[in-house]
Amino acid sequence: MFDELDDGARTGVWVALGIVAFVLFGLIGGLAIRQMKPAAAPMAAAAAAPAAMVDLDALLDVPLAGDLAGTLYFEVGQAGLTQADGPAVLAAIRGAADAAPARRLVISGFHDASGDAQMNHDLAKQRAIAVRDALVGAGVARERLQLRKPASTDGGSADDPQARRVEVHLVD
Repeated sequence: MFDELDDGARTGVWVALGIVAFVLFGLIGGLAIRQMKPAAAPMAAAAAAPAAMVDLDALLDVPLAGDLAGTLYFEVGQAGLTQADGPAVLAAIRGAADAAPARRLVISGFHDASGDAQMNHDLAKQRAIAVRDALVGAGVARERLQLRKPASTDGGSADDPQARRVEVHLVD
């Protein structure tokens, strides 16, 4: 076919074939990009969703509110739950949580004012996390549990059990 054509016609055929190829590649590329866009939208929505959701590990800086569901006491310098009354108090908190499924549970750790303030704060937070983890282990949904910023107990000393407590409150 190309043997009978002169150079001008041959160039015209190649230009036409090039345009057809360009259009085909453009269509195929456009379809590929269009197929990738829906996949990118859920990823963007998933990235935006955590910002809208409550950070489960964030410490709330709010006053105590709600109904007291239970109080757990800890040993001096320890963040582990005691076996003496821990299971019974956790069961009572779980019962209160089951009775009010629409309410959240706010966990508040307390410490005394003696000693290193940052160490006391960290210990109170570790105690609150231990209670949260025990409640999750007891079947309370983690999404319902929030930690409150540790607070210092007015008065008292490290020997005072009130200075080494974690309170769980049911809030709306």
